[in-house]
Amino acid sequence: MRIINLNPDTDIGASAWFVDLEGHRLLMDAGMHPKREGRDGLPTFKPINNEDVDAIAISHCHHDHVGALPVALRHFPKAHVLMTELSYFIVERVLHNSVNVMTRQRDELGIKEYPLYTHDEVDDIAPVFQGFRYNREVEWAAFHKTRAGFPSPTLEFYDAGHTLGSAGIMIRGKKETLFYTGDVCFHDQTILRAARFEDVKADVLIMESTRGNRLVKKGFTRETEIERLTAAIQRALKRRGCVLIPSFALGRTQEILALLALLMREGKLKQQPVYIGGLGRVFTEIYDLEAHRTHRQHTNLQLREAHNLVVLEKGQAEKMKLSGGRIFVITSGMMAENTAAHDLAARMIGDERQSIFFVGYADPETPGGRLKAAKHGETFVFSPGAGRVTRRCDVQDFDLTAHANRDDLLDFVGQVSPRAVLLGHGGDESRKWFEEQIRARHPKIKIIQPQPGRTVEV
Repeated sequence: MRIINLNPDTDIGASAWFVDLEGHRLLMDAGMHPKREGRDGLPTFKPINNEDVDAIAISHCHHDHVGALPVALRHFPKAHVLMTELSYFIVERVLHNSVNVMTRQRDELGIKEYPLYTHDEVDDIAPVFQGFRYNREVEWAAFHKTRAGFPSPTLEFYDAGHTLGSAGIMIRGKKETLFYTGDVCFHDQTILRAARFEDVKADVLIMESTRGNRLVKKGFTRETEIERLTAAIQRALKRRGCVLIPSFALGRTQEILALLALLMREGKLKQQPVYIGGLGRVFTEIYDLEAHRTHRQHTNLQLREAHNLVVLEKGQAEKMKLSGGRIFVITSGMMAENTAAHDLAARMIGDERQSIFFVGYADPETPGGRLKAAKHGETFVFSPGAGRVTRRCDVQDFDLTAHANRDDLLDFVGQVSPRAVLLGHGGDESRKWFEEQIRARHPKIKIIQPQPGRTVEV
């Protein structure tokens, strides 16, 4: 088995893995690096430019896992694309939105390489997309190879519990097996139930390590964290300030909307409009429409019916009055420039009545990460566009992650019992923690931290 990590960085970045199993070649994910611009954000396709890739399998539709798919298909035009049926309903919308964002960044930031692909190109490649149910084993190798007598390996998607359509990917060859976790969540969220990886066994495991550097405090529970967030929102609304919850349009937005709906239903928050972004509304509708296909809690909770959702129009975040206890659940989760979350935050940071509550990861080098790190009264550079600001608003961080906690992932390694573990999708400190802990618990397992573009023989 030959594996190449195509992420151009050793940190969380452009997720993409090349696998050569028994003469058949698969690309798992084709993401864009969230902190790099232009072609620097693409996976490192150069090491596999001469490979005959049979198929591309997508774990889920977050941008860092699927954003470079049209570029990957330029390199491998004969490959067909496999994903879960729930991702199939989402993927084209994600890619079209990516074109819109890149076009705007070209015009506003002068990034001449953008867009890296066009709306027409997304439409042209859509016919090669195939959606499959969870736990259905399918052959994926090229027809000409199977006809020549080489049996096709199979692929099976396992529900990863991370976001709608997310999956771990099991690859079974004639002699060997590989399991790729993608992004996984082993605990129930407000809507989505935990990953269903109970019977996974494999010779080789490729595992995310996002939270390897984050200790779960003794006594921590998701329920107490929700209680803390509820109390913080209640205090904010009592002082007639606004609440901004920056969130990713796919997954985090719907989880927070569901939580707010339940709190309003229970009388812990008053019924009131919730302001969201246009893409968040689109994915919220898909969450509602596909509820019957989803392993979820509150199966009858329809978010569009539970809320009076108000979509912010372009430029509205810069002009509307920030008073009266408004609630915003707005993209982007890391407050990237030229987003509604960034523009609202820039206005709220210096006002002590306002509250900004983080409910997910924000990279330290993004505007959201810098705001998280700033102390009350501290002046700092929020972003190049907003410049220096002084933090006077209430900023709090709530651990409502959609990623597995590190101890759960460590237990999962023992369950899978692989001969080798490849660690990816995490910072240096996170991967180091996993390597040390796996070595201490399972000294016979080979642990590999594959460098970008380097071939690993397993």
